Amino acid sequence: MSKAGNSDSVGRATDAGLFFISNSRRWVVVGLLFVASFINYLDRATISVALPLISVSFGLGPETKGIVLSSFFWSYALMQIPIGWCADRWNLRWLYAGLFAVWSLACGLTGFAGSLLILILLRILLGVGESIYLPGGTKIVSMLFPSQERGFPSGLFDSGTRLGLAVGAPLIAVLTVRYGWRHMFALVGFTAIIWLCPWLLAAPRNLQCVRSPAVTVGSPPARRIHLSRNLLGICLGFFCFDYYWYLLVTWLPDYLVTIRHLTQVRAGFYAALPYLVFGACEPLGGWITDWFIRWGWDETRTRKTMLTVAFLSGPLLIPAARAETALGALAFLIGASLVGLATGNLFAVLQCCAPPHDVGIWTGFENFAGNIGGILAPLITGFLIARTGTYLPAFALAAGVLVAGLIAYWLIVGELKPRSFVEAPNS
Repeated sequence: MSKAGNSDSVGRATDAGLFFISNSRRWVVVGLLFVASFINYLDRATISVALPLISVSFGLGPETKGIVLSSFFWSYALMQIPIGWCADRWNLRWLYAGLFAVWSLACGLTGFAGSLLILILLRILLGVGESIYLPGGTKIVSMLFPSQERGFPSGLFDSGTRLGLAVGAPLIAVLTVRYGWRHMFALVGFTAIIWLCPWLLAAPRNLQCVRSPAVTVGSPPARRIHLSRNLLGICLGFFCFDYYWYLLVTWLPDYLVTIRHLTQVRAGFYAALPYLVFGACEPLGGWITDWFIRWGWDETRTRKTMLTVAFLSGPLLIPAARAETALGALAFLIGASLVGLATGNLFAVLQCCAPPHDVGIWTGFENFAGNIGGILAPLITGFLIARTGTYLPAFALAAGVLVAGLIAYWLIVGELKPRSFVEAPNS
């Protein structure tokens, strides 16, 4: 990949939509996306870890807990397609910075929530701000790296989310016990705004994709994008992946406290290990697949095989619910976290299939579908717990949904190459 020094003046390869900056600078940008993803999930972890104490403050039962955990995803999911459309057209330097500030403030203000309604509204605002992280991050990676190199940076920047949970679970547990859940929210949310300083220094001033002349800049997505078999398969598969993941995100700390009878702090440390393994697997899975592809292996079969290996570790969640001891459950949960090997390849699959100028909105569609799983997983889990008094049916359902996602990636998603879209006729 050619280099253009450290200036903001760039050249682009029009056939791939690549945005040329120096190699060191593009990795600094990926590093900052990693930190932003870390903060993103650190902010999300606050509600899950603090939920037992928040439940006491507001008198929440299992079903109401499910509503609180789900509320973030209402706005987060609905914003994915509009934000993906914006990521394809607007300067991501400023778009990412603005929404980062929104989500940090929403997290900090949660500490001042005086009622259940205000708590839910602030979770909804958090979802609006955090909606940029995946469409924006995926779009930036697709602009900075060619196809055969995208698995590792895609897994790397997103692995910050899992590290945010791994570090956040024990850290937030300690802060919550020591200072109370209200002070914890304010501290975590308001201090995160410091990230904006290095981002504005490192991000290119015009971090924006050049539009193809055939694409009308002002046209809405529905006028341009026709249904694609690859896009449909990607969305269905990512729904299955996210249903599984968001069950772990939202209910794991509460499970360790209420079922395994761990203290708040100890539950935070136990939850950190599966999240850490999940996060470490993300760039690893992408790197391994990129390595085989560079040695001449077929990209389609290689990435789909890694997805299969990763997804088939998900059913280890079932024996985790049946284990007799907390340590036994933790061992199975760590094994179930090998699903993280799929993540970098999930994003690389999308980047390969999407037209370069539509990576952002494709990611928006993908993450919208995935976060329908984010809405359903905490709600259905809360319902099943209330009806059965055990986590086993909820864990088994999540594992089954995950494995079903392989059908979408193998039978619906075809070759990993972009297909040009035909413009809708003028009405």
